[in-house]
Amino acid sequence: MQQLLSQIMDYLETGKAEKRLSPNTIKAYRIDLQQFWVFTGGVWADQDMLGQYIKYLNQQFAPRSVKRKLASIRAFYHEMKVKGELEENPFDRLQIRIHSPRQLPRIIPSQIVHDLLQSAYDNYRPGSRWVLRDIVVLELLFSTGLRVSELCALSKETFLLTDSGLRLLVNGKGRKERIIQITTPELVHLTKIYDNEFSKEIQNQGAILFNQKGRPLSPQSVRRIINKYLKRIGVSSHVTPHMFRHPYVKHKTKSFLRNSRVFKADFCAPSHSLCTEVFHFPDNINLISGVNIHTFNQCVSQGGI
Repeated sequence: MQQLLSQIMDYLETGKAEKRLSPNTIKAYRIDLQQFWVFTGGVWADQDMLGQYIKYLNQQFAPRSVKRKLASIRAFYHEMKVKGELEENPFDRLQIRIHSPRQLPRIIPSQIVHDLLQSAYDNYRPGSRWVLRDIVVLELLFSTGLRVSELCALSKETFLLTDSGLRLLVNGKGRKERIIQITTPELVHLTKIYDNEFSKEIQNQGAILFNQKGRPLSPQSVRRIINKYLKRIGVSSHVTPHMFRHPYVKHKTKSFLRNSRVFKADFCAPSHSLCTEVFHFPDNINLISGVNIHTFNQCVSQGGI
């Protein structure tokens, strides 16, 4: 039997190379398994030690985190038994019940949504390319429901801009693929201005969104952009990019797709299936903020956005 640490490293490499797990999934597995390795002192845990580890997790983490960490370890032990590294999987005889309270999804109040986007537009002046970048980031987050990782992963191969609209080819969580078609005139025009402003970077690097050092935008940079404008409007509450995905936010900002079938396909698709969905944003939906099309049109007439 190989040492625990070497098996963990092989397991992670297999998940990355053969199972094509996402970088975020590999990162979560690595953290969970390394924590487990430290606790066990590098030895294979039996049923008693697993019980001790579960007790430790319950003392240190929230129920949702405990469930995720145990799922990571259970999957690892299952794989080791399949490979023949373990004669018996201690999880098979272990009954685990972790009750976590049901929590309503956190949403962003519509007024904060309004003020956040309005602040970005108010800060724009002709030639302010990084403010333009910020506006595109915020508008795409709100109008498409993209995960922050999906937003940052957009490339010239998946960001298809034509005279009639914008098409995004998204490789989502669980290897699901979907196509987001945007035909809203203002948003299409905004992305065209951005595409022209950053055409050199896009052609040279292949990415779509960039930081001020000219490198592809990272999820952490997106969070900094959001926090920057939250600070400007005097909001201290914690807002994450993922909160923008919540359907109620879209509904409250009057930009949510009113087709319930499309909504279920976009946000509630079964995680176990590999599917391709097409989402169409009707022409009569304004910029996602629903905020200040007048400001937008003023910028256009002044030679700005």
